[in-house]
Amino acid sequence: MKQSNLFTKTTKETPRDEVSKNATLLQRAGFIYKEMAGVYDLLPLGLRVFDKIVNIIREEMNVLGGEEVVLSSLQNKETWEPTDQWDDEKVAVWFKTNLKNGTELGLALTHEAALTKLVKDFVNSYRDLPRYIYQFQTKFRNEARARSGLMRLREFVMKDLYSFCKDQAEHEAFYAQAKIAYTNIFKKLGLGEVTYLTYASGGFFAKYSHEFQTVLETGEDTIYVSEEKKIAINKEVYNDEVLKQLGLTKKELVEKRAVEVGNIFTLGTRFSEALGLLYLAENGDRKPVVMGSYGIGPARVMGTIVELLADDKGIVWPENIAPFKVHLLELNSTDQEVKNKATELYNNLINNNIEVLFDDRANLSNGEKFAEADLIGCPWRMVISEKTLKENKVELKSRVSDKTELMTDKEVLSKFKQ
Repeated sequence: MKQSNLFTKTTKETPRDEVSKNATLLQRAGFIYKEMAGVYDLLPLGLRVFDKIVNIIREEMNVLGGEEVVLSSLQNKETWEPTDQWDDEKVAVWFKTNLKNGTELGLALTHEAALTKLVKDFVNSYRDLPRYIYQFQTKFRNEARARSGLMRLREFVMKDLYSFCKDQAEHEAFYAQAKIAYTNIFKKLGLGEVTYLTYASGGFFAKYSHEFQTVLETGEDTIYVSEEKKIAINKEVYNDEVLKQLGLTKKELVEKRAVEVGNIFTLGTRFSEALGLLYLAENGDRKPVVMGSYGIGPARVMGTIVELLADDKGIVWPENIAPFKVHLLELNSTDQEVKNKATELYNNLINNNIEVLFDDRANLSNGEKFAEADLIGCPWRMVISEKTLKENKVELKSRVSDKTELMTDKEVLSKFKQ
């Protein structure tokens, strides 16, 4: 993409109403636009990153045998009343509205009950199970205090997968596979070294659930980490009983601040019994389906990556989710030879399927282009200038290094085609 065609612009100004690093940098770099507190639009650069995160998650869900759907955001209260989740005193974050005929509706904050109701029409026998159904879908939560940029939103896309199994043993086998899939996801997203499988409260559904917590100084949660065993305990369930169960001692645990980037938990038969999702077992008995829930918020992951990896110059994207692999800068843009050479290299990169953002703008100084490149955070910066032209080379620099290297066009193409 030519940067001259990008309708968004970077800014040096820090948004006055933001305190989080992720919201500040993503707005300054032109990745997101703030509609209101807790509500952000994804701009072209932001959408490219978001889609790549989604695709990494989707690949792992498909490996698990997941089938993708999209459920409606508008929800009938009758769907949620059987599980006692419509009452505002018990679930205080509903956004609710009324149709013109007076029918009360809610904007979905989650989809366990809705999908359970749907699956009733398709699961009747043990032969229909197990099923693993997931979606990327917009949720709405009326948070009292939306803060921390993309980390806590009132409107956001969630990947939620729900498992439907014949019994607890079948559920536990899938649950173990889901742990592996989530671990793979966070490795691919560049968070693997600092993200821990964390024991947390199971709420209404089970004794424990599992969170995936990324160590972050600005995180909202406190966890106790065993770096050797690569597991952690959330402060809310940190007690002697849990330590004994996990074979841990207080001496080996380190207290850290962290942010939850994913969660998996057992639902048991709460929803299936309440909504009548039963199946005919081999012995002829009618049994409730055993369920599980598995969530990741792609935008929350995006914000976490910015919080964790950004430096004093701007955003630093992992290569596999960056908006573009290469940021090509054309310097001294009044020189026609420089312009021709930069355009030639840009076309060669495009023709070799190398993602490139080409700063072809003529109205910016060299210093401004360098600063913008650092702020946007693509993994590699290439420079074409009068100086490089004389040597018939391209200047190449990693976003995380101060070292530059001069390479021929052929060497550059060979490096990035691998």
